[in-house]
Amino acid sequence: MRSSLLRSVKTLANSTTTTSSSHFLRRGYSSESVPDRKVVVLGAAGGIGQPLALLMKLNPLVSNLALYDIANTPGVAADISHINTRSEVKGYMGDDQLGQALEGSDVVIIPAGVPRKPGMTRDDLFNINAGIVKGLCEAIAKYCPNALVNMISNPVNSTVPIAAEVFKKAGTYDEKKLFGVTTLDVVRARTFYAGKANVPVAGVNVPVVGGHAGVTILPLFSQATPKANLSDDHIVALTKRTQEGGTEVVEAKAGKGSATLSMAYAGALFADACLKGLNGVPDVVECSFVQSSITELPFFASKVRLGKNGVEEVLGLGPLSDYEKEGLEKLKPELLSSIEKGIQFANK
Repeated sequence: MRSSLLRSVKTLANSTTTTSSSHFLRRGYSSESVPDRKVVVLGAAGGIGQPLALLMKLNPLVSNLALYDIANTPGVAADISHINTRSEVKGYMGDDQLGQALEGSDVVIIPAGVPRKPGMTRDDLFNINAGIVKGLCEAIAKYCPNALVNMISNPVNSTVPIAAEVFKKAGTYDEKKLFGVTTLDVVRARTFYAGKANVPVAGVNVPVVGGHAGVTILPLFSQATPKANLSDDHIVALTKRTQEGGTEVVEAKAGKGSATLSMAYAGALFADACLKGLNGVPDVVECSFVQSSITELPFFASKVRLGKNGVEEVLGLGPLSDYEKEGLEKLKPELLSSIEKGIQFANK
């Protein structure tokens, strides 16, 4: 049963292919040849944090997994620690143990905060999660200033600028090491495109640019591979569904939660890409919301080449269709507003 379960996990992981995620969870080389890497999950007892912690425990690139939350982490850590994979697991709880959790980290993943519930706006989320993120980033600046920071906490369009401002104040900001995790938008775009184009999802890739909320999410279906002759109406519908994927899940769960499982999967994919980059694997490319100069906006999601220092290169947008050009101009004011809101909060 155990071997069939592991085969299922590997099959699931290998069903999503890009240059960096095609071998997610695959044991491509022995653990002896892989550097030791410490990964920390902040918010590990939550709806995203628990399945994310499980997926990181299954990742052979992780040697030390630290799980932190304000409560309930010891139980989650004990449970996950029994899984017979490479990494050692420790649980940390409360403000006084945050520093211990962070010390020596290579990658810090932040799913902490409250999920979106029916009727909640992004502003509602911001008012709660912004303060949580600010506090955690102050601790990161103190205890592991050189770690790669993967921001999952919503609204990402604002929480990434908050993190940047906190790190600037602490004198530790390195724009190459701060990422907004937008991988779920890519995962959804691939899935929805494959279904409409009637092609195997394992071979599909769709870049998604812009931001990580509503209209700021811009899937570039004109660059999707493999090519499919979809009508303009289909492209519009696919774009809208990708933009509203989170709402689709919130409504389907009828007040009982948000996109926790798919977000955990996407977060684990991106963390895996970061670890591969740190380990020197060539041509690791993922979409992420980072400090950027490819548009006039200070932060923007696009393809990013990952390496030993985090962001090695922010890649350009490539050729856009007229519909995508229109979408790009439409998203800029809203995205800029969210970015400025985060900066203002951090500097209050």
